[in-house]
Amino acid sequence: MRYENIGKELFITNRKRLGKELKSGALALFNANDIMPTNADGTMGFRQNSDLFYLTGIEQEESILVVCHDFPDKKYREVLFIKQPNELMEKWEGHKLTKEEAREISGISTIAWLSDFYTLFHHMMVMGGIDNVYLNTNEHYRAGVLVQSRDARFIDWCQKTYPLHRYRRVAPVMASLRRLKQKREIELIQMACDITEKGFRRVLKFLKPGVTENEIEAEFIHEFVRLRSKGFAYGPIIASGANNVILHYVENNKKCKAGDLVLLDVAAEYANYNSDLTRTIPVSGRYTKRQKAVYNSVLTIHKEAFKMLTPSVVYFEFQKEIEKLMERELLKLKLIDKTDIKNQKPESPAFKKYFYHGTSHMLGLDVHDVGDMHDKVQVGSVWTIEPGIYIKEEKFGVRLENNIVIGKKKNIDLMRNIPIEVDEIEEIMNR
Repeated sequence: MRYENIGKELFITNRKRLGKELKSGALALFNANDIMPTNADGTMGFRQNSDLFYLTGIEQEESILVVCHDFPDKKYREVLFIKQPNELMEKWEGHKLTKEEAREISGISTIAWLSDFYTLFHHMMVMGGIDNVYLNTNEHYRAGVLVQSRDARFIDWCQKTYPLHRYRRVAPVMASLRRLKQKREIELIQMACDITEKGFRRVLKFLKPGVTENEIEAEFIHEFVRLRSKGFAYGPIIASGANNVILHYVENNKKCKAGDLVLLDVAAEYANYNSDLTRTIPVSGRYTKRQKAVYNSVLTIHKEAFKMLTPSVVYFEFQKEIEKLMERELLKLKLIDKTDIKNQKPESPAFKKYFYHGTSHMLGLDVHDVGDMHDKVQVGSVWTIEPGIYIKEEKFGVRLENNIVIGKKKNIDLMRNIPIEVDEIEEIMNR
């Protein structure tokens, strides 16, 4: 792995927290993600299941974690199954974890080879008073699951093989645990933000008329990988000119023209934890009067949102308040008028023409992290703040995004060192 040793203490703590949430006589099982194919004999890069990583720190494919904290034999209360290394496999694929290495990373005493899984799992299911079996699924509210996962295949097999156990969903439990970040997790997200900052500052000095969007992408990835990130936390959005108004523009192939803005929604991961940055900067190094006015309206909303997203609010209520602020700023910019507001319909408010997405989402091992969006915002959770104004008829948009930790009295901005003020950005670009 590229990143520094996280330390097994985080994963030991996470498993203890999980155990407190499970019913008595319970077993919980977590599978690694599949390695997904491309074409011919190709495969996509492996991305570990976030829940499995959260509980073990293990990034190796085909791994399985079984937790049953009430099991009579203490040796089997936590078992991690991993592939057994062999000489031929390592010639083709490189090093695979030894039992000692897996033990040191995860803090799990009992490490078994994957070839022993079915025998030992049967023993645990029938000999330990196990009644409740917690199995995992992807229940993110934005998920569109089109391919059967390793977890889904295991559920089919397990329910067929052991039909009389009580099966329960572990996803809601994991979502509740993961939304409250441990100190070490916040340190890792901060590291991702710091790497992102260095990439952004590099781009501020690089950008000029004639540069292409893909060249900007290259500057970011160079800096991220140099600093021991695996790369982008998500597909980078580098949108110049009229592309600014497309939320998920990913072609990144146009030439940046003098006088235009470039919207950069680009961030690094670190140790599987993600950051999520958006800035909108001028190709020529200076904002026009109109660009500056729109930018400062977005920045005003951004600053107010930072103070408003507190433990006393539910996200969707917070979003409604942001929309009121957006309406106010759009009136100032003369993008809407009082007649538009008077004639608007509940299902299509006037502001929607220029602001058509949510202001925030949770952040962590997944960029759009798990958690209950209908619950009150929790102290210790990490959120984005990303208002934007997109003016198709003027062929530009502005979005600004930082990552924050929700505090009891005051939020912590993990991107506080990344330039965001107009004067600050212009000064760096014109040195």
